[in-house]
Amino acid sequence: MSPPEPRRDLQLVRALRDIAPGTPIREAIDDVIRGRTGALFVMADAEDIEPVLSGGIRIDVEFSPKLVYQLAKMDGAIVLDRSARRIKWANVQLVPDPQIPSSETGTRHRSAERTARQIKALVIAVSASRDVVTLYTSDTSYQLEPIRSLLIKVNQALATLETYRMRLDQVSHRLLSRELAGTATLLDALVVIQRAEMAKRMVTEIERHQVELGIEGRLTEMQLRELSVGVMPDRSAVVRDYMVDTDPDTHRKMLDRLGRIGGERLLRLEDLEVLLGYDREVNPIDTVVEPRGYRVLSRIPGLSQVLVERLVQHFGSITHVLAASPRELAVVSGLGPVRSREVYDSLRRMQTYFSHPQQQSQGGR
Repeated sequence: MSPPEPRRDLQLVRALRDIAPGTPIREAIDDVIRGRTGALFVMADAEDIEPVLSGGIRIDVEFSPKLVYQLAKMDGAIVLDRSARRIKWANVQLVPDPQIPSSETGTRHRSAERTARQIKALVIAVSASRDVVTLYTSDTSYQLEPIRSLLIKVNQALATLETYRMRLDQVSHRLLSRELAGTATLLDALVVIQRAEMAKRMVTEIERHQVELGIEGRLTEMQLRELSVGVMPDRSAVVRDYMVDTDPDTHRKMLDRLGRIGGERLLRLEDLEVLLGYDREVNPIDTVVEPRGYRVLSRIPGLSQVLVERLVQHFGSITHVLAASPRELAVVSGLGPVRSREVYDSLRRMQTYFSHPQQQSQGGR
C-alpha cells in the first residue's frame, strides 16, 4: 500500500493555507530564503512549548516579517503563537525527547520533526544552504514545492479536468435525455457516476495545490471554479436517483464509500453497480431504471431542495412527476397552482429540448 498523501492531513492543509504566498509569515520565510540564513519556526501556545524550550529571549511582540528576518540571523528557533500574529520567543534551543523517532539526518530538521510530534504543533524548517522549506506536523512532514513547479502541475491538472468535464457533460446530457424519455438504463447512470467521481477527484487534487499557491493561484482558481461548477451536486443527485436504498443516511454513506473506492475499482462499472445496491449479476445495459428525479428536478429554476424532496416523496419517480398534470402537482405541499404550473412548464420545455436530435448529439456544457 502506498503511503498516504501528506496534503490529506487537515493540520497540514491548514498550515499550508496559513503560510501561503500573500501571508505575512510567507513574506518572512521568503526573506530568510533570500538571505540564506536558515530558520526554525515553532507555532505553539506557551504552555505547549515549555517542555521542549531551553534558553532564548522572550520578546512577545506583534509579528513583523522584517523583525523575523533579523531574528533568524541568530542560531536558535523563533517561537510564534499558533495564529502567527505574535513573536513570543527568539533564539531558543529546542530539546525534544530524543526517543521520538525521526527520519531526518540534519540537526535542525531532526529537532523540528521531534518537536512537532511531541507538542503536536506546526514547525517550519528553512534550510540555510538550499531553497527548501519543510513543514512538520504531529503526523507528517511536507516539503514546499517551488511556485513555478506548482503552477505547471496545476495547469496540467486543469487540462485533464477539462477533458474529464467534457466527457462528463456528454454522458450526463445523454442520461438526462433518456430520463426524460423514460429509457434510462443502469449503464447510463453508472457511467455518469464514474465520470463525476473522476472529475471530483481531479478537482480535489487541484484544490490542494491551490491552498499552497495562495495569491499566486488567482488565475487558476478562476479556471477551477468554472470547470467544477455542478460536479458535486450532480454526483450526489445521480447516486441518490439510482441507489437501491432510499434512506438519506445510506446516501451519505454511499457517497463516502464512492470517494474512497480505489482507482482501479472506479473503472469497473460492476463494482459501482454493487455500490449502489444492485446484484453483480444484473446486466446494466439491459436494465431500464426509473430514477427518483432529484437530478432532473434540481434543474428547474427556483425550485428549492425542500420542494424537490416533497415531489420525489409524493410521486416516487421522475416518470410519475412527468406524467402528472399541474393540478396533480399542486397537491404537493408548498407548490400551489402557480408554482405547479411553472414546474409543469419547465419539465415540458426540458423534454422538448432534449428530444431534439441535434441536442441529443451534443455534449457541451
